[in-house]
Amino acid sequence: MSITLEQKLSILSAAAKYDVSCSSSGSNRNTPEGGFGCGAKQGICHSFTEDGRCVSLLKILLSNNCRYDCAYCANRRSNDIPRATFKVCEVVDLTIGFYERNYIEGLFLSSGVILNPDYTMEALIRVAKTLRQEHRFGGYIHLKAIPGASAELVHEAALYADRMSVNVELPSQKSLLFLAPEKNYESVFRPMNFLAERKTEYLAAPKSSRYTPRFLPAGQSTQMIVGATPDSDLDILRLASGFYRKQRLKRVYYSGYIPINEDARLPVLTSQPPLLREHRLYQADWLMRFYGFQFHEIVDEKIPNLDSRFDPKLGWALRHPEFFPVDLETADYEAILRVPGIGVKSAKMIVQGRRFTAIREEHLKKLGVALNRARYFIRFRGSLRLMNQRAVNEAVWSRQGSLFEPAGLLT
Repeated sequence: MSITLEQKLSILSAAAKYDVSCSSSGSNRNTPEGGFGCGAKQGICHSFTEDGRCVSLLKILLSNNCRYDCAYCANRRSNDIPRATFKVCEVVDLTIGFYERNYIEGLFLSSGVILNPDYTMEALIRVAKTLRQEHRFGGYIHLKAIPGASAELVHEAALYADRMSVNVELPSQKSLLFLAPEKNYESVFRPMNFLAERKTEYLAAPKSSRYTPRFLPAGQSTQMIVGATPDSDLDILRLASGFYRKQRLKRVYYSGYIPINEDARLPVLTSQPPLLREHRLYQADWLMRFYGFQFHEIVDEKIPNLDSRFDPKLGWALRHPEFFPVDLETADYEAILRVPGIGVKSAKMIVQGRRFTAIREEHLKKLGVALNRARYFIRFRGSLRLMNQRAVNEAVWSRQGSLFEPAGLLT
């Protein structure tokens, strides 16, 4: 039975909602001559860009038909759900129509694996190629790199897309084989490694002209499901750290497990999805990306999971009293960054400002420092040195609420 374009859009936009690896920024693609749309400094999916703008894109699947039967996926082969597949021209027309009506600023296009990885990748490429070459579209395009697709197709897709992503989904090969036995880590890592190597070569090669095609200007991202398997936060952050260091990924996204399918291999949630754990992982991820922390400083074999009661930066500070107090007059930027309540922007302004005047409490408030946390870990002109550890523990815990006891805070 044939279905309308509106019905396809309803089915395939709903099917794409579980993929969170689409919020992004970093492209600098300009409007082509005679074309329309601009991907400069754009983010996607109602996210915020670096300059504070909220932007959106058309987030859909090309098809929710899939040859795989992954336990955690809403579009798995064995699910009895409405199925639909867009034609290439339909996706192109929708993108252009929504853009001209100012509904979107770009396209996020993923897909189930329809017949085989190469067939699906070719279809995604045709959409992006048609938009770029025939319609001169300069807006943001994010494509999925289908695991198992050939290197030639992945390379071609990167010439038209601003960003690509390959979702690793689960933090270990063992977990992937248990919940998605038709997949393996090799098929996921191959396109990741290929794109990282080609991107390095592209940046190193001299550009022959300004018409030289851009190669994946906004880089790569990936997604991991949190809570569907027994993998610890240490397993997750170790893998994420490797992605940032080796594959040079721009972002790793964490998605709290939501029970969609009835499958004996999946855990039964007795409460809400692990959204707090997801939040703590994002905080830890931020520490690795912007604060100079290594994953093994945040979690280790003795403490493999993040504490849900307080953020990981505060947790590290409480486990390392020997590092404090940090003298804001003399400490280097990296040390100041480790103080709870002081962010990247505030740390930079402290280092710059102390060259002209002594740092005082009223200065810290104006710089945006959260003094309710930071005051127990810093020393500055006119401050009291509060480094009796019991006093620090009790003061910090009192601000966490009365639900927790201060005993056993430090390890």
